[in-house]
Amino acid sequence: MANSKMYFLHALTPLHVGAGRGLGYIDLPIVREKVMNFPYVPGSSVKGVIAESFGASEKERKNNQELKVAFGVSNNEKNDSGEKSSNSGSLVFTDARLLCLPVRSLYGTFAWATSATILQRFQRDGESIGNKKLNYDIPTINKDSDALVTKESKVVKDDKIYLEDLDITARTDALADHWSGYFAEKLFSEDKERDSFKNRFIILSDNVFNFLCETGTEVSPHIRINDESKTTSDHALWYEEALPTETILSGVVWCDKIYGDANQNQTDLLDTYTKPKNNILQFGGKATTGKGIVRFIAENEKGGN
Repeated sequence: MANSKMYFLHALTPLHVGAGRGLGYIDLPIVREKVMNFPYVPGSSVKGVIAESFGASEKERKNNQELKVAFGVSNNEKNDSGEKSSNSGSLVFTDARLLCLPVRSLYGTFAWATSATILQRFQRDGESIGNKKLNYDIPTINKDSDALVTKESKVVKDDKIYLEDLDITARTDALADHWSGYFAEKLFSEDKERDSFKNRFIILSDNVFNFLCETGTEVSPHIRINDESKTTSDHALWYEEALPTETILSGVVWCDKIYGDANQNQTDLLDTYTKPKNNILQFGGKATTGKGIVRFIAENEKGGN
């Protein structure tokens, strides 16, 4: 696919992109894929946040042709042909899907966990945009009690990994080194950060990873205080879910055909609007409480610099 690239989201604080009211004990769950049940960030949210970072308000889009072409405009006014001139914009963002889930570890503080299915989907996304460098094999893990780690892993002790309450046997594997090296190069610019990522990177079986996606998210209780009595209001306790700090997600962005402006170039438009002036952005709800602070990294950048 021409005029396309991968992008990454690195959560610096807990990230809550809500799915409305929940049916279980979590009152405000995060949005999840229908079949896989993996957490994700909708592409519409990503596009909206990027547009906001460039000041692409509805008013500015109507007055700025480049912003209008990139992000679209909702316009109920009719043109000379009697048609409404609304358009969705040429930039297309897929959903940001889960890539690495941080999991509490007895050794090394935490691990960046992924699975064969996650890597396979990422590889497929890379191939769809012509990424020829992404040609690593997908690892096979036959036992749920096994995991693949890098040679210099800091989360292993006596060939064991202890994640939450799970006891897992660790095996060093070149594929773990290859994949962790690839992601470290894309995500981080400093050698210390890259080494930290590689030393914490693990590949779990699909079953164990799925279990951690269900149980390893952050669930926080909240209460409402009565303004007059300064005590807890009745029936004012709720639980809210969030992706934990250090979660990493990935997606694809491309520039579709440009309509109505022959002066705009697809490649230039894509490069311009995947390099926000500040790559530290706010996603999802709870902005006033410091939640949803995310580092946005486009593929052609080194660690977002």
